[in-house]
Amino acid sequence: MHDIRGKMATFATYLERLSPLMTFKLEHTDPQSSARAGIIYTAHGQIHTPIFMPVGTVGSVKGIQLRDLFEDINAEIILGNTYHLYLRPGTSVLEAAGGLHKFNGFDRPMLTDSGGFQVFSLTGIRKLSADGCEFRSHIDGSKHFFSPERVMDIERSIGADIMMAFDECPPGTSDYDYARKSLELTHNWLDRCIKRFNETEPLYGYEQALFPIVQGCTYRDLRKASAEFVASKEAAGNAIGGLAVGEPAEVMYEMIELVNSILPEQKPRYLMGVGTPVNILEGIALGVDMFDCVMPSRNGRNAMLFTANGTMNMRNAKWATDFSPIDPDGHSAIDTTYTKAYLHHLYKSQELLALQLGTLHNLAFYLWLVREARKHIVEGDFRQWKDMMIPRLSQRL
Repeated sequence: MHDIRGKMATFATYLERLSPLMTFKLEHTDPQSSARAGIIYTAHGQIHTPIFMPVGTVGSVKGIQLRDLFEDINAEIILGNTYHLYLRPGTSVLEAAGGLHKFNGFDRPMLTDSGGFQVFSLTGIRKLSADGCEFRSHIDGSKHFFSPERVMDIERSIGADIMMAFDECPPGTSDYDYARKSLELTHNWLDRCIKRFNETEPLYGYEQALFPIVQGCTYRDLRKASAEFVASKEAAGNAIGGLAVGEPAEVMYEMIELVNSILPEQKPRYLMGVGTPVNILEGIALGVDMFDCVMPSRNGRNAMLFTANGTMNMRNAKWATDFSPIDPDGHSAIDTTYTKAYLHHLYKSQELLALQLGTLHNLAFYLWLVREARKHIVEGDFRQWKDMMIPRLSQRL
């Protein structure tokens, strides 16, 4: 009997090893748009979609403590960056700590961008080839080389639940010939990423997922070809990159709609680096599940706050004697004792607390926005709610 039980346990472990790296349950769809609500299951917990991921480039969300992420913002997932974490603190430190989760104490799901965007933005200090990209550190000028295989190894060392494939993110102004050659390189690198991913094991006792990235600039045929190529890989999830880089919003939405008509419905879709609250609601309506952007935290540090009624520049003199709460509707993590006048004073005085409070407010608002979108998708009136919210969010207060 004990022998049978032992064999059954062994077989159960074997089946568990064969299970998907990450699963996605599509729960609801909006009858009047392509908006979806679902759940992503990972080793570090569930992610309810649509979701916004606060950007924690170097393993921390600027100015925000873990307590804030857990309690005030309730972030279900955050994003880290391979390029920055590779340079500092380095993979040896991360491996000694037991991965990024142990290093920074965030025990919920994490995603790592491959660093491709950062590397290719180092104009003048990087050299691109079919093998990968040689670049110099923005910190000390030291020389480094990223290949698809090296990036997969680094992302294994970081240990995020979701790893992004290494791609080239071409400039938004790229001509067709450059965009085509860039896409060929990205697809070649994706095959190499997948091969390296499949021949290596996670380092910390839990599975990781690999997301390919659709590129192709704003050329419909290239986007279509890339979406078809990515979809054929049957990855745990898929991403859309290379948008919100200067093209008109209408063109961006056109590309998202085209790509999402091809990417599989039963896998999560991640729109990288987008964007404003309006962009996010329009992206959700087009079938996007995951978003990240530095805008809420960066703008929060620069006195631009987002609310359900529009944006506010807290340095404007009009707020100097406005003693009402930042967000009277309760969509902010800032205590109602913090008034517009007080925050205006903090920004004008260049007080560090202003940066923290502004970031906290904006991130909490973004998370409120996607959760409210999810609620309306579930209730079946997302389209009406979105159409009501867009003009409000577009206002300058």
